[in-house]
Amino acid sequence: MVGIDEVARLAGVSTATVSRALSGSAHVSPATRVKVEAAAGELGYVVSSTASSLASGRMKNIGVVVPFLNRWFFSSVVEGAQQTLLRNGYDLTLYNLTGGGEERRSVFEHFLLRQRVDAVIAISLELTENEVARLHALGKPLVGVGGPIPGVRTLTIDDVAVARLATEHLLALGHTRIAHIGGNKALDLDFHLPTNRRIGYEYALTEAGIDPSPELFQPADFTMPGGYQAAKQLLGRAHNRPTAIFAASDEMAIGCILAARDLGMVVPRDVSVIGIDGHELAEFFGLSTIAQFPKGQGEAAVEILLDQLHPGKHDQAGLNTPMPFELIVRSSTARPQ
Repeated sequence: MVGIDEVARLAGVSTATVSRALSGSAHVSPATRVKVEAAAGELGYVVSSTASSLASGRMKNIGVVVPFLNRWFFSSVVEGAQQTLLRNGYDLTLYNLTGGGEERRSVFEHFLLRQRVDAVIAISLELTENEVARLHALGKPLVGVGGPIPGVRTLTIDDVAVARLATEHLLALGHTRIAHIGGNKALDLDFHLPTNRRIGYEYALTEAGIDPSPELFQPADFTMPGGYQAAKQLLGRAHNRPTAIFAASDEMAIGCILAARDLGMVVPRDVSVIGIDGHELAEFFGLSTIAQFPKGQGEAAVEILLDQLHPGKHDQAGLNTPMPFELIVRSSTARPQ
């Protein structure tokens, strides 16, 4: 079995330089790194993860904490993070908090504090001051995805602006009876995403001189069945039926399209529908949406962590990084008949 000494001899450097070069340290020149990597490749040398961890004090493992894993948005962020970690030689340990408060307490008070992860990515979790302090006390870099967290590098989407853009698209088409399907109180937890998206919707209506009507709001749970049931309530009315629906997620918007079909309606002739996310099924359903590129959010979160784990290797960013979003118009929205 080839050892580090043989790689050092072939490359003409010390074993310490080989170790630094193959671990991704910034304290090695590009030319030396190429020479060491070429020697390691020629000899078939593979870095021992155990030895590397002992030498660097790092496990090359990142903890990722999510509130749900059975939702497309969260799994897409995780996918983007995992692919970027893999390219940089890191493993990923996933903590899914669907069990609620007790499970969250256990993860932050025990699992993440063990010396098994080098850093943490928290997705759509508004971390408490105590949770942040525990991780910082152990020197574990932390990145948040979804909203601002005091003292933490974060990636944020302006949910008010996103919802406003979706509603303004419907207004620009000439719709005035625009319904909104958003989150219920049980989902209005971290970063208050449902509330912020409703605020953006109501702001756009008010700016257009339209008073938001409580009758045109239906709560749901950000799933297709939830959107389906909410749309049935809105579209089954004999009076004041909306000509357009803005759903706070693409999954709920797809549920709206299916509900309209089952009621004998045609989208967008009878009702226009728009969502938020850029879901992989949106194009298949012809759904107009505000894409927020979740895989890109996962990739960007890893890049920020690498800034902290390997200073000087990647570009530095500010404490809060706003993430892009884009209106994508498809066949589910049109002028009212």
